[in-house]
Amino acid sequence: MRSGLALLLGSALAACSGGSALDNREEGAPAINSGFPAADRPVATILSPRWSTEEARDRLNEAAQVMDLAGIKPDMTVADIGAGEGYYTVRLGTRVGKKGRVVAEDIVPDTIQKLAGRVIRERLDNVSVRLGLPADPRLPENSFDRVLMVHMYHEIESPYEFLWRLRPALAPDGQVVVVDANRPTQDHGTPPALLKCEFAAVGYTLVSIRPMPSAGGYIAIFEAQGDRPEPSAIRACKSGKTATPASMSRESKEP
Repeated sequence: MRSGLALLLGSALAACSGGSALDNREEGAPAINSGFPAADRPVATILSPRWSTEEARDRLNEAAQVMDLAGIKPDMTVADIGAGEGYYTVRLGTRVGKKGRVVAEDIVPDTIQKLAGRVIRERLDNVSVRLGLPADPRLPENSFDRVLMVHMYHEIESPYEFLWRLRPALAPDGQVVVVDANRPTQDHGTPPALLKCEFAAVGYTLVSIRPMPSAGGYIAIFEAQGDRPEPSAIRACKSGKTATPASMSRESKEP
């Protein structure tokens, strides 16, 4: 068994073709802001890397249901954004199998170091961990079939810049999967109408949305459509500060 976090140092780009790595080559690099609009809504604080216990979440079959609805299959390459302690990371690694790849990203150095240790202990050779930036997940381009953001979207300080920088990481037909609570952002959730608006502002189209009680809210799936807009052309969703939870039917395609 490999030992020591130093052995995790490497490139997440290389990780997409094999091996486990913690990529911090650009740690501390400043985010580049080229005129992206500010979010017109409160931003939730990062309280804890743990949303609930893994045992409680497994009793509800949370991860399996989310991965099924997201269409995650063996051999896929998947990013787990805001990975925290690795609840989804570990289960994604099992789902995609030895020929698949998982990149787990978080912006908290201590959290990502602990997750790197878990990757070593559990011999997750198809998983890499990566330290991201608040406005940039720093993912390799044209790499990911699915990007998961579970109970973290409301914590993104600059959603338009973040989503803009995320787009190149998607492979053809790649999708972004968001799981969040149906409540205001200051209460650690995102109203579905606000979520759709912010994604649409950066050129994403809503594929589907449905309630997800086992995950404490809903699951929404997006695809990037057309050309990526210029940052100066992006307009903030002005209803954000007063947005309230939206009602959703079980088979809803729109929030």
